[in-house]
Amino acid sequence: MEPSPGPEPEPGPAEWPQPEPDGAGGPRSACPFLAWSAAEVAEWVVQLGFPQYEECFRANGITGRRLILVNCSSLPAMGVTDFGHMQEISRHVRELLGIEEPLFNRSIALPYRDNMGLFLEQKSRSGKKADALTFSQFIQEAGLEAYTTVPPL
Repeated sequence: MEPSPGPEPEPGPAEWPQPEPDGAGGPRSACPFLAWSAAEVAEWVVQLGFPQYEECFRANGITGRRLILVNCSSLPAMGVTDFGHMQEISRHVRELLGIEEPLFNRSIALPYRDNMGLFLEQKSRSGKKADALTFSQFIQEAGLEAYTTVPPL
């Protein structure tokens, strides 16, 4: 009689749930990261290779819904002060959320904002309205055009 296999190992960063495009870059069919608790986000940060910041994310209550608010501007206030680490964590957050990196060669008066980033900012809020909001509903209500991956020049 062979012993039953033990529990499967935790997934690494490459195996964490990733948002997938639906149709023409429209809503992700599922955004499982939006349901992550602060503990799950902290564990994701550890899996990225930054265990020293696990407590920073827990203490600041960064849930999956609040990840959209994490960038190089907000990380120092959370306790992440190494510039290289800030860049790396910000890049991983953008990849997870499926949002474009801001183009810094554009006018700061009218920065490009992709539809998914705008949608996730709305989902970062709590409440029944934010919970019920869908990507297609957001696009329609906001009067936005279909999602594009390249900003208009």
